[in-house]
Amino acid sequence: MEDLNILKGKKLLIVDDEPEVVETLQDLLDMCEIDIAADFASGEKLLNQNRYDCAILDIMGVQGYDLLEIANRKKIPALMFTAHALSAENFAKSISQGAAAYIPKEKMADIGVYLSDILNAREESGKPHRWFSRLVPFFDKLFGINETYHELKRDYIKKYGPIDPA
Repeated sequence: MEDLNILKGKKLLIVDDEPEVVETLQDLLDMCEIDIAADFASGEKLLNQNRYDCAILDIMGVQGYDLLEIANRKKIPALMFTAHALSAENFAKSISQGAAAYIPKEKMADIGVYLSDILNAREESGKPHRWFSRLVPFFDKLFGINETYHELKRDYIKKYGPIDPA
């Protein structure tokens, strides 16, 4: 079992247009203080009014990439969280535009682990991000471990440094 103590009391923003996803995330992250937005305008307003330890942004339906840009300006690490935009192109776009992680919604049960990785990496400067390695089997199933995967991994390492094995 992963140590999720780093999440205790952290302030998170969740922007997703699917109420059942938001409800599940709230249950999984009940140790955190959570603000919720169901659309771009609400998410933008909350990002501009508050300070967050991390933002969980859906890509589709809420203009997730536009919200990512705002989060980056505010130096808020963002986890891109998607079901419908699950592709090598969206993965590459998320990372190249500054997302701290790109997580498929089917891995929602482990959201605390991925957030812990992001927050630990941020608090312990230089600590590699583990989420990428944790998702290798998923990426293999989705994209295949092929040249696209290796290009994405090289780009990620160039941007963020070496990847710890999970």
